[in-house]
Amino acid sequence: MSLALEIKMAQHLKGCSVACKVSWTDLQALCRRARVTCVELAVTKSNFNDYEVEYIADYIKTNGKEYFFVKWKGYPESENTWEPRKNLKCPKLLRLFKSDLDAAIRRQKKRPRTEDTVELDQKSVGYLVQKGKQRQALWRWETQINKSNRHKGRIYVQNEVDLEGPPRDFTYIEDYRVGEGVQVTTAALGCECKDCYNHPVAGCCPGLSQHRLAYTDTGLVRVRPGQPIYECNSCCRCGPDCINRIVQNGIQYDLCIFRTGNGRGWGVRTLERIKRNSFVMEYLGEIITTEEAEKRGEAYDSQGATYLFDLDYVEDVFTVDAAFYGNVSHFVNHSCEPNLQVYNVFIDNLDERLPRIALFANRYIKAGEELTFDYKMQIDPVDAESSKMDFSLAALEGPSRKRMRVECKCGVESCRKYLF
Repeated sequence: MSLALEIKMAQHLKGCSVACKVSWTDLQALCRRARVTCVELAVTKSNFNDYEVEYIADYIKTNGKEYFFVKWKGYPESENTWEPRKNLKCPKLLRLFKSDLDAAIRRQKKRPRTEDTVELDQKSVGYLVQKGKQRQALWRWETQINKSNRHKGRIYVQNEVDLEGPPRDFTYIEDYRVGEGVQVTTAALGCECKDCYNHPVAGCCPGLSQHRLAYTDTGLVRVRPGQPIYECNSCCRCGPDCINRIVQNGIQYDLCIFRTGNGRGWGVRTLERIKRNSFVMEYLGEIITTEEAEKRGEAYDSQGATYLFDLDYVEDVFTVDAAFYGNVSHFVNHSCEPNLQVYNVFIDNLDERLPRIALFANRYIKAGEELTFDYKMQIDPVDAESSKMDFSLAALEGPSRKRMRVECKCGVESCRKYLF
């Protein structure tokens, strides 16, 4: 390439930037390894010899003394070293490794003769390496999820059941992805209220659609399932702390995506107590037409799983597909006795064919309890609005479709035995 061409390209690329694919900690390790100081990375001469444990690949115990075979972050496996316990300053990682080590020892055919002497066979070592790499992959995924989060609640990821890593071909999103053939119109009008709860003007945003405010003064939903929720939007005069802005403020609780132990794949549990009628999460995904959902549904049926959610508040025109794009709701399992209830919510888009799908707690939920909703949820026709509601996950049934029966594993007494 000529110098003139290089200069011309540089002029065109002025101001451009390319994302670095190396993590922050790996860059720090590379600098320390090359003995290069860097202010931005906080690498100085005084911490050149600081090393971070990526995972522990082997273990041996001789005469009561423990040694750990360490994979160092930013260094190839060829530079792994044996280290005594006193050299490792990573209590959390060591606690997790102890759990993995116990599992590895239980898997060994030949158990240690005494507690003072432990040596692992090749199969157990392979398991520890796989587990170490899996934990790193899950930690990276957890970091990626929370990096893009705009809400208060943090999402954790945990797998103490098997060696399954982050889901493939899945992108975590913070808002709906609009598919081909779908047009979303943003609201052009908003309320004029200064205090939407105590002094609503013309009934605030719900009043404009002849409905009442859906929340109490503490932000709990007070309308019956089946009735729509109209929140204040970006055109409203009220501020971000308005009591009528609940769903749009996102997840407020710390949640954990975890691997279930009874063959249900991933699940979601809450790490905090949740009051009854509290907003928990939205069901996000790609908004597609019903025609496109029919095509995708055939492929999903052959796999015995689907993430299609019909938006049939007034008519069955659109569907949310959370198979490849979604948020934490992608991992919420079904239960015939769920603790989450579905509501239709309208915020910046008032097209009744395109409601947002929000999940609220239908009872008090304890910290550590798994979150579930009914994939075939039906709303009792208690009034004119709720008679229009038919929340069902993948309810695309018809004479041309023969659905594959999927066994339900929720385990409750009232279990219907089949999801579909």
